Amino acid sequence: MTDSAVPSLMRVCFGAPCFQTADVLSAGIGHYLIIMSFDPTRFTNEVASILALDGNGERLMPLAGGSCSSAEARKRLQAAGARKLFPEARAPEAALAGLWLYFSCLDECHNIAQQIGSAEGSFWHGIMHRQEPDAGNAGYWFRRVGQHPIFTDLHARALEIVTRFPRSGIRLASEWDAYQFIDICERARRQAASALEQAALEIQRAEWQLLFDYCARPLPQA
Repeated sequence: MTDSAVPSLMRVCFGAPCFQTADVLSAGIGHYLIIMSFDPTRFTNEVASILALDGNGERLMPLAGGSCSSAEARKRLQAAGARKLFPEARAPEAALAGLWLYFSCLDECHNIAQQIGSAEGSFWHGIMHRQEPDAGNAGYWFRRVGQHPIFTDLHARALEIVTRFPRSGIRLASEWDAYQFIDICERARRQAASALEQAALEIQRAEWQLLFDYCARPLPQA
């Protein structure tokens, strides 16, 4: 089905300005979703150039373990500070933690996230421990997140991804459940190259994109 075939009142966009329209797919939830692609150029030139070192924000981070994927990214992130990279961001330090996480630099992400008392700091902290992998510790930090503003969009993105991987066996709850996703990742990392692993990797990428955008873009003007 083409974009023009979808009634405008039935379109659901994900709001964040760093996403661009891509394909339109049925997510099996009573309406059509406009699937969005990540646009790193909406951030500072330095952030965009750092993301370009590994996938332009589309990298599929490992579900568990991994090491820093770019020595150049590590060098540039060590030289820059949160305020330089994200001068107008809603949560500069949290955005920096997310950037470290994107390159699988877990120690650097952890060092920053554990010093942030906000829900965003706890969110990155939880993802980091989920990837460590330490499911129990991840659950603790996700409990501290509570209900986050990105959960609605993340649930919609996850539904679309699961629809494309029917053999994954994933049956999502009626709303985003971070604890369910911990369990999905625990199972998926033990099933390499499976539909379950691919779906989990793509959901994790959507989670990173939405949370990073939430932290890195400016607060909406009143």
